[in-house]
Amino acid sequence: MPEFLNLLDQGLIEYHDGLRLQNSIHAEVASGSRKDTVILLEHSSVYTAGKRSEDNELPTDGTPVVQTNRGGKITWHGPGQLIGYPIMKLPQPIDVVGYVRWMENVLIEVLRGFGIESKTVKGRSGVWVDTPNGDEKIAAIGIRVSEKITMHGFALNVSNSIEPYEKFIPCGIDDAGVTTMSILLGKEVKLADVAESVMGLMGKIGEHEPAR
Repeated sequence: MPEFLNLLDQGLIEYHDGLRLQNSIHAEVASGSRKDTVILLEHSSVYTAGKRSEDNELPTDGTPVVQTNRGGKITWHGPGQLIGYPIMKLPQPIDVVGYVRWMENVLIEVLRGFGIESKTVKGRSGVWVDTPNGDEKIAAIGIRVSEKITMHGFALNVSNSIEPYEKFIPCGIDDAGVTTMSILLGKEVKLADVAESVMGLMGKIGEHEPAR
């Protein structure tokens, strides 16, 4: 079971500060001086672009975008969204797809615990829910593997505004919307409660276990 570094009580953390923390912990895990560690935090509002992002998917109003070395395309992080950065050594042989499936499965179980049924969608990463408007994305996943150790991770929409998503094409998908736990449940969901569920289920479901 990984260690957890829950930083929610520190308030909003700038993206670059979170990235520096990831890099520091990644180096410690790589050297063997630290166990696998999962960072949980809440970012200040920021758009980040993965390696596959295309110019036509970026915000059209000139909003700054941070270029990252993770996989995937552009997304948004901000207040009310739970960010998880697992820094983990992958089992050998490395199965990146299996790792992503495991992360999706953890989030599906977290959502189920709050009474939300969710799913994966073939050909699309992340976690989705059925709504009257069709499939809507509730969690984005984008990772990087360096020295056989993971970085970056997931962004779960808990109580955040969805207005920032109107300025760009989320994850390069222009035929589906986004939603949050609070919208689906009709009440505000607390980040701390969701973080507790994530920490419990990551240990219960098992390290790097593929989705069932």
